[in-house]
Amino acid sequence: MRAAVLEAYGEPLSIESVEPPELAPHGVIVDVEACGICRSDWHAWQGHGEWADDQVPLGQILGHEPAGRVARVGDDVETLAVGDRVAVPFNLGEGSCYQCRNGHGNVCEDGYALGFESSVPGAFAEQVHVPHAEFNVTTLPDGVSPEAVAALGCRYVTAFHALAHRADIDAGDWVAVHGCGGLGLAAVQIATALGGRVIAVDVREEPLEMAADLGAEETIDASALEDGENVPDAIDAITDRGAHVSVDALGRAETCRNSVDCLRIRGTHVQIGLTTSAEKGEVALPIDEMTRWDVTVVGSRGMPPSRYDELLRMIEGGRLEPEQLVTRRVGLEDVSDRLAAMSDYETSGVEVVTAFSSSSE
Repeated sequence: MRAAVLEAYGEPLSIESVEPPELAPHGVIVDVEACGICRSDWHAWQGHGEWADDQVPLGQILGHEPAGRVARVGDDVETLAVGDRVAVPFNLGEGSCYQCRNGHGNVCEDGYALGFESSVPGAFAEQVHVPHAEFNVTTLPDGVSPEAVAALGCRYVTAFHALAHRADIDAGDWVAVHGCGGLGLAAVQIATALGGRVIAVDVREEPLEMAADLGAEETIDASALEDGENVPDAIDAITDRGAHVSVDALGRAETCRNSVDCLRIRGTHVQIGLTTSAEKGEVALPIDEMTRWDVTVVGSRGMPPSRYDELLRMIEGGRLEPEQLVTRRVGLEDVSDRLAAMSDYETSGVEVVTAFSSSSE
């Protein structure tokens, strides 16, 4: 089968013919119909993560936001069948640890990260193997397309878990979103659907326009602020007292600090953007101020597979439309160029691989 393989950090992925995945008794093999191209793939491609002992190994097949149809079923799998349309989370749980048994499979003690470790090759390929499939795989309702599920990927589910489960926003809450890439735009749409009043912050016109189309009540172009004005001041002027919830969807030191500084008393900062090589996983924050004003800080990684139905029901009912985030559909051979475009923030929305076979086939 064809696959995009990481042979050298920062260099074009190698489009190779590789052996199809082997089927474990507890697993399924999925024919990939769509797979999102995520900034987490960019981090892996760049070789980031060594500061957290989390660097993706060379030789890895990247891609972690797939949707498709079940092609083969392991002997121990009883609830899935060949032909089932499925969503596959990137945060794969083993299913029996304390966290999995208590509804937190996204942080399984013995879990896997699809596309980021050698034991679970990714989905920039014609097929992908999903271990412990009955725990991890979710069948799709009619009318939810593979592209919509690829747009869910890790970004959309991470934003949903962050806002619906971790921050637990209330209707009418001011929600600031710092960084309007695919992750930030997902947060904009989800926060709006949950009743939040969203302020979107970025330095580019196109993402801010998309944020407004997705429901942002206010937008702030951080590059166009007048001398002496900063992002927290601008948010305070809009909200009167600051945001109830603020999301750093970019992972830069500046956006993280702005997110904390724009909060009102007893506000909640949500960190979902991963840091770059500039921060190496650490950002200085005003701890005394956060303590003084009873500020809450939460992280979010993916979403428990057992709670995917909440999100899929909202999509099926038309309350959420992840396909609105899709701006480009590409082939497997285009992935390297799209990853390179992320280096200079030249992408917008969510880009999705929808063609996996060679055009000559």
